[in-house]
Amino acid sequence: MTSRKGFDAVPPALRNTAAVAACILVIVAAVGVLIYLALKVASLVMAVISALLLTALVAPVARQVRRLRAPAWVAALVGLLTVLVAVGGSIALVTNQVTAQWPEIRGSLTQGLQRAQTQIVNTLPINDRQLDDAVNGLLNALRRGSPDPVAGASMATRVGAAVLIALFLLFFMLKDGRSMWEWVLRLVPEQRRAKVDVAGLAGWRALGQYVRGIVLVALADAVGIGLALVLIGVPFALPLALLTFVAAFVPIIGAVVAGAAAVLIAFVSGGLTDALLVLAAVLAVQQAESHLLQPLIMGRTLHLHPVVVVVAVAAGTLAAGIAGAVVAVPLVAVVYRIARVLADDDPAPETGPGKARDPAPETAGS
Repeated sequence: MTSRKGFDAVPPALRNTAAVAACILVIVAAVGVLIYLALKVASLVMAVISALLLTALVAPVARQVRRLRAPAWVAALVGLLTVLVAVGGSIALVTNQVTAQWPEIRGSLTQGLQRAQTQIVNTLPINDRQLDDAVNGLLNALRRGSPDPVAGASMATRVGAAVLIALFLLFFMLKDGRSMWEWVLRLVPEQRRAKVDVAGLAGWRALGQYVRGIVLVALADAVGIGLALVLIGVPFALPLALLTFVAAFVPIIGAVVAGAAAVLIAFVSGGLTDALLVLAAVLAVQQAESHLLQPLIMGRTLHLHPVVVVVAVAAGTLAAGIAGAVVAVPLVAVVYRIARVLADDDPAPETGPGKARDPAPETAGS
């Protein structure tokens, strides 16, 4: 009785604050445990996430094949081959161009580096010897920071295994996506099943909209910047265009890195005028993307505040490097859409487990 009176003596506002703080601590602890476990099997987690992203990307291809009355495994195989051809073809195209142009490019880069060194010495209070020492120090630091061959081989093995797992999962997600989701729904209590079904569908649509939208935006960026590089006469135009395409999957940071690489190559190969022209082209393309392509292609439904994007990319980079930066924003967008549906007090449509509108309706198995 005395303890009860003591509890009642605590002001209600303080009790409520303590309860909220305790709930927050429990949630933070649970999230921390999940992140710790995910980092322990980071390669597997990234393989699963990559498979989901690729499934959302090529699901329309598999769906079109299914409409031709092809078996589910044929549609899934076509989707898998689409990914392999797109990635392998891009790598082969860039490799062939670099190999064919390398002798000419090496000569122009050598001249450009000499010209850049002259401009730096004439502009900054530094002499040739100091500049050479600084460059050599930077190269030595990079050599010391590079991984040893054993660690590099181990990393290559893990990456290769993750790629194979992702392709394996991609095939079966395209083939059996519907049945997989129905199995997940059967694990949910029946009274919540319809709501979870609708939330899953919303999250899957958000993922598909984001992935296909970012691919179109990245393609537009790569074509625009690549065309500008060709017109200006910058070497490595195709590899730089491919770098722009890949970097577009990392919001904000990717555009800065790809643009800086293009400007640097233009400066080394053609001088300050070419660098300024490339910089202007990069800024024009990026402005068109931000104010026209992003709202037009991706719509308002996935609009996230720039602060949320930056924080998500930073958190993903700290947790899993470049791969984490790539998946951070779509993960936040999907979680946000699912949370909004689950928090909605309106009753979910009567779908039921037998009529589940699963979040993989666009896969080959649907």
